[in-house]
Amino acid sequence: MTNRYSEIDELIAYIHQHIYEPLPLSRLAGFAGYSTYHFTRIFKERIGLSPLYYVSSLRLQKAKDLLLHTNLSVRDVGLEIGQQSLGTFTSRFTEKVGVTPSEFRNSTLQADNHLRTLQQLKHWSPLHLPSKRHDRIEGSIHTEIPFEGVILISLFAKPIPEGLPLYGTLLSSLGDFCLTGVKPGTYYLMATSVSWGMQAKDFLLPHTTLRTRSKEPIIVTPYFSVPHQQVMLHAPRPDDPPILISLSLLMNNFLNRVNRNSTHYESASLDGQGQA
Repeated sequence: MTNRYSEIDELIAYIHQHIYEPLPLSRLAGFAGYSTYHFTRIFKERIGLSPLYYVSSLRLQKAKDLLLHTNLSVRDVGLEIGQQSLGTFTSRFTEKVGVTPSEFRNSTLQADNHLRTLQQLKHWSPLHLPSKRHDRIEGSIHTEIPFEGVILISLFAKPIPEGLPLYGTLLSSLGDFCLTGVKPGTYYLMATSVSWGMQAKDFLLPHTTLRTRSKEPIIVTPYFSVPHQQVMLHAPRPDDPPILISLSLLMNNFLNRVNRNSTHYESASLDGQGQA
């Protein structure tokens, strides 16, 4: 990511400090010292999201923290992040995280089991389904820091890992990847890693996992091949959006796909339905 508009880093720290308070656009722009129009433009250029969308996403991340670290009821967790309606909070959380708040709160044991199962598989060989050159995204994934574990790499409709990915897979090692059957459209590639030694809460609340995201969209057309993608996993940065989708859910979907194709450890879709 770029250091352009480095003052946005101070604003992000400010948002974290005041996340449980009202944060209208005028307050954020005033802190940054810009008009609301100019502030919105440079924030989106730097982060990839509008300021209020970022704040809303960060509040859902706080809700995940509260669900795992407190005994607050689901209703009270929603109230803490400014959601007056239990139904609205539950719907938004489920849409972005992939499971209900109650399911997320009770997923620690299951998450740990998923990681242990993946570790026992050791290495699985991708099964690349037949496809045209124009409907696949290929690349190589590397890391700035030594790493052993599982890598989750996906395509999303927005530059933030929320909701079930449109396409994705799990990798057992660094190196090459290939996502096949990708329909024409505009996508954002995102990846994160889970080390074998992590505890369930470490990746249910992935604050420290290595990660990457393409700020610029990847455009798939029926006529031109997508350039080879060079993906570098890095330590979390201030301008990274929160990882809202449940990594445990993605692991579960992948393992279900593997079980249905037991003759191959398949490069399965993380939405649990196979490559589209």
